[in-house]
Amino acid sequence: QLQASGGGLVQTGGSLRLSCAASGRSFSSSDMGWFRQTPGEEREFVAAITSNGGVTVYNRGSMKDRFTISRDNAKNTIYLQMNSLSPEDTAVYYCAGGLRNWRCARSGAWYDYWGQGTLVTVSS
Repeated sequence: QLQASGGGLVQTGGSLRLSCAASGRSFSSSDMGWFRQTPGEEREFVAAITSNGGVTVYNRGSMKDRFTISRDNAKNTIYLQMNSLSPEDTAVYYCAGGLRNWRCARSGAWYDYWGQGTLVTVSS
């Protein structure tokens, strides 16, 4: 089970840190990711991190310069630090785990389990 938290309302230019706590899973051996989705749009890849945190991959757009994914295996938690937020970042953010193939990290279809999502709203 994954429990995402940390979403909320923030002004343009602000920052948020999302957390995703895992329980009942082999967290430390699982590659993990973050995705986001807005109403009427397809789910969008944000970032992913390998099980030991040694390798990360980001969305090819502006997110890679503003977002940072990290993890603390001792706490069974991954994080997404988001800086310089804009209204275009408004979405429900989901964490995902159990990535079956690192080469497919950008595709949600390759993750086995998902958190419930946390809403991020950026006001202009």
